[in-house]
Amino acid sequence: MRKNMLIPLALMALPSFAAAQSYSDKAAFEILPGWRTAAGDHISAIKITLAPGWITYWRAPGEAGIPPQFSFASNSGITSITPHWPVPDVFEEAGLKSIGYYDSVIFPLIVAADGVTGDIPISGHLTVGVCEEICIPVTYTFDTVLPQTGAQDAAITAALADDPLTRSEAKVGDVICKIDPISDGLRMTTQIDVAASGASEFVVVEPSDPRIWVSQADVIRDGATLRATVEMVHPSGQPFAFDRSGVRITVLANDGHAIDLQGCSAG
Repeated sequence: MRKNMLIPLALMALPSFAAAQSYSDKAAFEILPGWRTAAGDHISAIKITLAPGWITYWRAPGEAGIPPQFSFASNSGITSITPHWPVPDVFEEAGLKSIGYYDSVIFPLIVAADGVTGDIPISGHLTVGVCEEICIPVTYTFDTVLPQTGAQDAAITAALADDPLTRSEAKVGDVICKIDPISDGLRMTTQIDVAASGASEFVVVEPSDPRIWVSQADVIRDGATLRATVEMVHPSGQPFAFDRSGVRITVLANDGHAIDLQGCSAG
């Protein structure tokens, strides 16, 4: 399983199933119940269908946008739920670069259910931003059951297959991060040894500390070397200790492929 966000579960009593909901015809939400794996995990998903011309956002939404916020609860004994993030598009809104999805998106959910038998009741909510000329925060609340006897879903399988490539799959060599202090934080220049695809590339840097603001990356391609420079500002407004091992770097190309890199070495 590729690394994604792990979301712990709060324990609470659950009501019965709630059907798919829509909000002013801008976004319709649906739980895809999915199936149980031989290892005991449950593969489910949340599907969002958007009105024509509307968008929603990826895990890191860019300069403008609202990142999806998941919250789950269950009394079944499962320990965590891991959302997966299909490869997004990069687009401009009012001169700002944003990252997200047109038309529709399926977020697969890997439910850690080893040792749990029978149907799994689960509830929670998903808050997303949906935007055209304006952005509307929308919260989808659900109470449902993940069936033990569910069938494999081709739509969920396709969304899982749309994960970014790992470092080994993309044949990435060294990933080096050079850190320099600036007046209100740090500047990080990342050097990635990876063959050029011929497509335009956009790099997203996500520190392990979500409080840190990160600028849009300046990206330069020099043969088989990709360089991306960002500035990072801590709430303190001062230079700070930076955890290279916890940084997540995503390379997005406009031909639809992406690379997910975890951590970098000093340079």
